[in-house]
Amino acid sequence: MSSYSSHASSPVTAVLGPTNTGKTHLAIERMLGYETGMIGFPLRLLAREVYDRVVKLKGAGQVALITGEEKILPPDPAYYICTVEAMPISKSVDFMAIDEIQLAADAERGHIFTDRLLHARGNQETMLLGAATMVPMIKQLLPKAHIISRPRLSTLSYAGSKKLSRLPRRTAITSFSVDSVYAIAEVVRQQKGGAAVVMGALSPRTRNAQVDMYQSGEVDFMVATDAIGMGLNMDVDHVAFAQTRKFDGRNHRELVAAELAQVAGRAGRHIADGTFGVTGEMPAFDETLVEQIENNTFEPIRRLMWRNPNLDFSSVEALKISLEAPPPSRGLIRVPITIDMQALNMMTSDPSIKDRAEDENSIRLLWEVAQIPDFRKTIIGEHASILGDIFLFLSSDQAILPAKWIEERIARCDRTDGDLDTLGSRLAHIRTWTYVTQKSGWVENQRQWQAQARQVEDKLSDALHQGLMKQFVDTRSSILLKRLQGRDEAEAEIDAVGDVHVEGEYAGRIEGLHFTKDNRMTNSPPRTVRAAIEKVVGQELRNRASELAACPDDELKLTEQGEIFWHQSCIAKLVAGRDMLSPDIKLLADESLVGAPRNQIEARLAIFVRQYLDKLLEPLITMKNDESLNGLARGLAFQIVEHGGHIPRADIAETLSDMDQTARAGLRKLGLRFGTYDIFMPALLKPSPARGLAMLWSYFNNRKAGEDLALAPAPGLTSCMRQSDLPDGFYRSLGFRVYGKRTIRLDMLERLADLIRKAIEANDKGNEFEISPDMVSLMGCSHDEMADILKGLGYGSKPKPQAEPQSPEEHADVNANKNNADEVAAEKVALEIADQGKTQTVTHLWYPKKRPTHKAKPRQKTQNNKHVGKKAGHQKANRHQKSTSNKNSNKNYEKKIDSNSPFAVLQSLKDNNK
Repeated sequence: MSSYSSHASSPVTAVLGPTNTGKTHLAIERMLGYETGMIGFPLRLLAREVYDRVVKLKGAGQVALITGEEKILPPDPAYYICTVEAMPISKSVDFMAIDEIQLAADAERGHIFTDRLLHARGNQETMLLGAATMVPMIKQLLPKAHIISRPRLSTLSYAGSKKLSRLPRRTAITSFSVDSVYAIAEVVRQQKGGAAVVMGALSPRTRNAQVDMYQSGEVDFMVATDAIGMGLNMDVDHVAFAQTRKFDGRNHRELVAAELAQVAGRAGRHIADGTFGVTGEMPAFDETLVEQIENNTFEPIRRLMWRNPNLDFSSVEALKISLEAPPPSRGLIRVPITIDMQALNMMTSDPSIKDRAEDENSIRLLWEVAQIPDFRKTIIGEHASILGDIFLFLSSDQAILPAKWIEERIARCDRTDGDLDTLGSRLAHIRTWTYVTQKSGWVENQRQWQAQARQVEDKLSDALHQGLMKQFVDTRSSILLKRLQGRDEAEAEIDAVGDVHVEGEYAGRIEGLHFTKDNRMTNSPPRTVRAAIEKVVGQELRNRASELAACPDDELKLTEQGEIFWHQSCIAKLVAGRDMLSPDIKLLADESLVGAPRNQIEARLAIFVRQYLDKLLEPLITMKNDESLNGLARGLAFQIVEHGGHIPRADIAETLSDMDQTARAGLRKLGLRFGTYDIFMPALLKPSPARGLAMLWSYFNNRKAGEDLALAPAPGLTSCMRQSDLPDGFYRSLGFRVYGKRTIRLDMLERLADLIRKAIEANDKGNEFEISPDMVSLMGCSHDEMADILKGLGYGSKPKPQAEPQSPEEHADVNANKNNADEVAAEKVALEIADQGKTQTVTHLWYPKKRPTHKAKPRQKTQNNKHVGKKAGHQKANRHQKSTSNKNSNKNYEKKIDSNSPFAVLQSLKDNNK
């Protein structure tokens, strides 16, 4: 804090009034009329703006810029442009000015402005700039001050509530949180082509780039926080409040009338009138508030924040006590505990830090470190932790921040990837190290570290500006809006490939019957642009509708995915209809295509799809439409059609038992095959009709046909592993049956039935059979999988009886030609050893299970029926006769043993011992 100036008796002038009264311009003119001068501003952004103006007038060698994060110090500057906190008030200058002096009432920073009001003086003139609400306090604290009221140069009037889409050009929309600013900027981009974004947290480089974009007319809208209320000079015609509530660092609160006026006053510059109002969900301002803002009549400020400038550094406790000293006069109130005081308390709670702060110099250093701003706005504990590390380094024997430590922290920020929030967070982090490197004596090679931190900040600033532009500026729409300014109509055209251009700018493309707007074009284009697009696109769609309604079939294509293409564009797709073979059609056309043109297209596509399916599924459609079928044949045909061309025989066994051969013959002529396991149409098992039926099944069951068919067996494949994602019904529609882990085409099952039939006929002991290599090969599966298939087909199984082991006598008889008894004995031992090493595997015999019997009904006997019946009965009798004959012959068979065999001797010994 400063001490009282030796020039406290120099004249003090308070220039008070609303915004747009030329106060700042007057102060700059007055300063430049002296040989030396200094002005303190509330924002680094504003300080940088004024510095650039003064440099143009006086030259860079004459002007210094001093903020917490940036210092530009020529060898012998005449003029100092500073932030209020960074003002070197010990410098002797002729002219001294403080801007926005009403901030002396601010809870967080007010005590600094109050200190400058009381103590900062120029040798010849001191000027205080601010709101008229400060009149009572200036009169009380500085009774000799000369107060000048400056009226506004233009009229500020209330324009009521307007939707975002109805806001006029050159509007600044204000909100008070980053999320809200970004959300509004996105809406403005969609509706207006783009917006500049201005917030206090932006670096001067980013803020200037955004303001330049607005000032140059590249965008006509700005979304900002109340940072624009602090003297930032821009060509704003209207200010729209989207919020009036902000977080002030302690609490969420409503802005008071004077604060709203500070922001609203940015509308209208010099003698140009301005307006203000509300937008979005903000309720309209009441009459009282409107009158206060328009007439600049507010409750005066009655109290200013104060903190003792004469601190006691004899001990940490003495410092804390002096910070809490009561104010010396009425109208001043002690500032609530600020961030620097919180940081001091937290740091001194650490014994290692408190032990270091044991003399006046170290305590002064501790307080200086505690005053490092929390640019990152983190929790106080995290902020104090970094400050503690800094103090411990500076209070060590080296008394300097280690170069490697600083380098690591700067390097963490040196990245330009990430979203806006990430870039903003890195920018806030680098500001801490920019501030630290500005402190004299804290780092070695100070110029190097200042340059490095500034380079990273500039990179991040540029990246953030580009990110803001990319996110919130639609350059194409913005240019288009400029061309249309003041015109009621826009010109639009469509080229040969369907691209739509408005005023030469690409707006989108017509593909098939649908217009797709370019995603870089605003989502809600201006009325003139929208009207031009609707006019040219509508006419083109009607022309295409007429062409499509009259097109030949070869210009249309129905894919396996159920999509209908015309001229290589998808114009419709199949959806579930009243039954599987009658899908509905969903037209993929613009909503603007209505009435007769749309109806004509739908009728044309319905005819195309019906004819396509009739041809693809010709056998099935022929059966469906055959009027000659009647009785059971017609009923069976209905079931076959309903199930997509095939049905398990077991499901209609009773119907089949009642159906005569004449009826069956009629169905066979239509392509129906009466198989052992299924009744099906072989022609529908070909790839094209099979996959067509599968597609129809998927759509009818509200599945995605394209995804299902991608997992289906490849065309020509007759057996494969099943996919767990596909239901059994899908495989059935393809003409496959699922058994365990495998799926087999129906005609392959009939070939399997033939193999099983032959195996049973070759077995003279009954109707049992074993799984053969031919069966396994035909199914393309393993033995175990084959067993699953047979079970699924309704076959039962039982273990095959093990054959009696061959006796030594039998084996000796077989080898009777061996004359040497030793050879026979050796062979016997070898067989026994071999048998001991064998693993016994169980072989299963399979047999048809007895099917459920159905009540017999009288049949109409035909010649063919009689013939077939006799043949079947004759075969059955022969088989029974053969089986009985074999059984008797086995029973009477006795094996004779050679009496000369050693086994015969062994047998006689056994008989004698009985």
